[in-house]
Amino acid sequence: MPRSPSSHSSRPPPEPRPSRFGFPTEDALRESRSFGVRPIPWLRPLGWLASGWRDLWRCPVPSLLQGLLLALAGALIVGAAHDRFWLLAGAFSAFLLVAPILAGGFYACSRALELHRPATIGTALRAWQPTRGRLVAFGLLLAISGGGWMLCSAALITGFAAGTVDSPEDFLRHVVLAERGWLFETWLALGALLAAPVFASSVVAVPLLMDRPVSVLAAVFTSWRVVMTHPAPLAMWALLILVMTLLGMATAMLGLIVVLPWLGHASWHAYRDLVRPMAAER
Repeated sequence: MPRSPSSHSSRPPPEPRPSRFGFPTEDALRESRSFGVRPIPWLRPLGWLASGWRDLWRCPVPSLLQGLLLALAGALIVGAAHDRFWLLAGAFSAFLLVAPILAGGFYACSRALELHRPATIGTALRAWQPTRGRLVAFGLLLAISGGGWMLCSAALITGFAAGTVDSPEDFLRHVVLAERGWLFETWLALGALLAAPVFASSVVAVPLLMDRPVSVLAAVFTSWRVVMTHPAPLAMWALLILVMTLLGMATAMLGLIVVLPWLGHASWHAYRDLVRPMAAER
């Protein structure tokens, strides 16, 4: 008498294990692989800056208005923590971490220019409408990262500095030039430890979320693939962003009015250079 098939042989295959984002991680990986990563030369970030500068002056009103609002936000941070530099240092670092989500209006304007459409204040304001839920989710992740670093930075400086750090001079004396020469190095190392994965997760994720109906995790995976494929150009891009932002802050925040739109438009061109649907290769 033939044996009947065992009960487990007809059992359907197990469902993919869902990720904490509410959908299977395997699906996000598959979705990410639908985008190719273009090869670029390592000096290509300079080209992104040139393209971003052109976009800035093709739509100066929405660009500079957004830059002014972000510069005012930076000024408010200074006003709230001007006599508590131990908090201010971490707050500005956190500001850099959440900057990709704040640049959505710049991405939308560059996208409109690319499509030969007018880039207006309305274009910038409508930037988040089609992808509001996904961008809010990603923005919350960046905000949590920024808040976590701000708390770690404040705890490290107040807990281990030789004196009270209430001003930039105090920071220089008690942290940068501390006799126990490990505090500033530790502060930098911890900041880099957090900033590197945040940068890798967001460098093209936000413009990708605005441009195409992809999931948050797929956008993050794509961003990581971009960084792993081009570590040298993307490291150069991260350095340019950091240096230009610090220069903008050093001008009493006034430089940020131009620097932040410039970098925002350039970041859109970085995304366009680096990511394309696989169908476009055929």
